[in-house]
Amino acid sequence: MTLRVETVMLGPEKSQYAGVGQVNKGIQLIAESAKTLEDVGFDGVTTPEAGHDPFLPLMIAAEHTQRVRLGTNIAVAFPRSPMITAQIAWDLQNYSGGRFALGLGTQVKGHNERRYCTPWPSPPGPRLREYLLCMQSIFKSFQDAKNPQFFEGEHYQFTMLPPFFNPGPSEHPEVPIYIAAVNEYMARLSGELCEGLRLHPIATFGYTRDVILPAIQKGADKAGRQLSDVDMLGAPFLAIGRDEEALEKAKAGLRQQISFYASTRSYHAVLRYQGWEDIGLQLHQMSLDGKWADMPALITDDMLEQWAIICSYDEFADKVKEKTQGLFNTVLLDLPPEARADTDWMRETIQRIKA
Repeated sequence: MTLRVETVMLGPEKSQYAGVGQVNKGIQLIAESAKTLEDVGFDGVTTPEAGHDPFLPLMIAAEHTQRVRLGTNIAVAFPRSPMITAQIAWDLQNYSGGRFALGLGTQVKGHNERRYCTPWPSPPGPRLREYLLCMQSIFKSFQDAKNPQFFEGEHYQFTMLPPFFNPGPSEHPEVPIYIAAVNEYMARLSGELCEGLRLHPIATFGYTRDVILPAIQKGADKAGRQLSDVDMLGAPFLAIGRDEEALEKAKAGLRQQISFYASTRSYHAVLRYQGWEDIGLQLHQMSLDGKWADMPALITDDMLEQWAIICSYDEFADKVKEKTQGLFNTVLLDLPPEARADTDWMRETIQRIKA
């Protein structure tokens, strides 16, 4: 099967992981970026929730593209109710002519409570399962108002939809749902209920093979589905350069990015699998102490090889295929600014990956 290729629009730059902050980008840039990424051949364009709302740019992207799939990568679920998320997704699916895919994630307890000002009353996995089921009921009710499919669970209840507040049926009523996953529960949940799984790049290639894929299979088995019914979407870390000096600079930036994520205890199952949990605990303490600039020194070259695609520009397409074969149906390439500026290279690379 041909590997599908997505990318990120408005993604964070490496400096953002070092605590420098970010630069605001205007509407015109969003329109131009979306059109360019479609023109060079990407199958999908996604937007993150990394300081900005992930949905708003996709309206602009939908207006300025015709073919490319548009998605959130990811939107944080719990600060938004199932109804709020369902309404946004329903509208984006309509406005884009059926090209929208909803990517959701839970984020961690501290960010939900302290950054999003959102309660964290229970473990995230079972709550997200209810969230998805509730939202699917809402979609069915939007499509067939005469036969609403209400939902009552422990955490979410959807028991009212007056005609005035129903957006009405759609020509594209199926909204694909992807959930972000690093741990086994979420992987099983994606296999049971979702169109696909958006694998966090903190998952190494070995962890993906030995932990994530078997978990998706278990979820698919529970729902009477096949593993092939679930789009396994990987987003490996990247370090690419046109020469040795540029490659070493890219690796330095990648160390900053990886150390940022590896400091999060929710992701330490990956580090435990690789035998790096002690390093993860050190990184966590350094993040609490605000030592962001010192953290990359703990990420070795051997660790980078387990996490990332590291190569020259010329080798990149072949290396992507080599590293992702048998693991992913779709690969998301979060390319560095220099690569994104080279449209000819992007076009040729995408063609080579799909060949």
